[in-house]
Amino acid sequence: MQEKPTYILAIESSCDDTAAAILKNNKVLSNIVARQAVHEEYGGVVPELASRAHQQNIVPVIDVALKKAGVNREELSAVAFTQGPGLMGSLLVGSSFAKSMAMALDVPLIAVNHMQAHILAHFIEEEGFDMPEFPFLAMTISGGHTQIVKVTDYFTMEVIGETTDDAVGEAFDKSAKILGLPYPGGPLIDKYAQEGNPKAFPFTKPKVPGLNFSFSGLKTQILYFIQKKTEENPNFVAENLHDICASIQYTIINILMDKIKLAVKETGIKQIAIGGGVSANSGIRKTLKEAEKKYGWKTFIPKFEYTTDNAAMIGIVGYHKFLKHEFNDASVVSKARIEL
Repeated sequence: MQEKPTYILAIESSCDDTAAAILKNNKVLSNIVARQAVHEEYGGVVPELASRAHQQNIVPVIDVALKKAGVNREELSAVAFTQGPGLMGSLLVGSSFAKSMAMALDVPLIAVNHMQAHILAHFIEEEGFDMPEFPFLAMTISGGHTQIVKVTDYFTMEVIGETTDDAVGEAFDKSAKILGLPYPGGPLIDKYAQEGNPKAFPFTKPKVPGLNFSFSGLKTQILYFIQKKTEENPNFVAENLHDICASIQYTIINILMDKIKLAVKETGIKQIAIGGGVSANSGIRKTLKEAEKKYGWKTFIPKFEYTTDNAAMIGIVGYHKFLKHEFNDASVVSKARIEL
């Protein structure tokens, strides 16, 4: 007798993207994301505007996810949602809806740690993508986080290195802002870097002991460098944009690679998986693939749509929690900060 499939509705609303996905076991049937363009004119996410946009988007996004998956609400096995970390107002929109839906359908409710989801996104069954074996090292790099995590099994994770100040995504976006590029600037630095000389302008790497990171000093160094050069030549940025972006990206990638090499040396683990929005960066992907050949590592890079904030990654955690009967009741609270 064939086992009944598990259908998970997953909701992600930690920042400015409203996302819903339907998973059948560990396969994604639909993964819908509504992005918010309203923040671009402010040069960053405005929390109040984000939560209002989530309220407008959540019903249509879930409706589209169900229709695209060809799944009726009555077929759902559970509802999973992002508990945190994230913007409190945004999280509350997702959690309130998830609680109401789970209660109305009388199905289990599953709270998910957003950072855990970035790591477990590697376990979504996707053609052409391998899954890491335990134990592996996960590097989660996003606008709000930079961590190296030792992953022993689905729910045993230990942070062995993290940023002491800014996250790597913030370093990219703030550098872009210094260069006068629009928000979000990280993808633009990546785009221009591809046509530039990465060794045109050498920036010094911060000296941080152990496996921790620091990006605030680099950001300040870039600011002073651009101010000085612009005083000498007002057209400096426009004339050297590709080389500046390539040099910034090269420095940031080197900082990340130094730490991951040290983590491999200290743990003896040679399986490296990356996740989080910044893992969409083409320079990081290319460097990791080169490291695979150079150092004998096995590297895992998720499908592009599972790198930025999305609900499929929430769904895969929901599926594995469902198998373990790890459910929550309606008293579960959203948390702006939450440990891995």
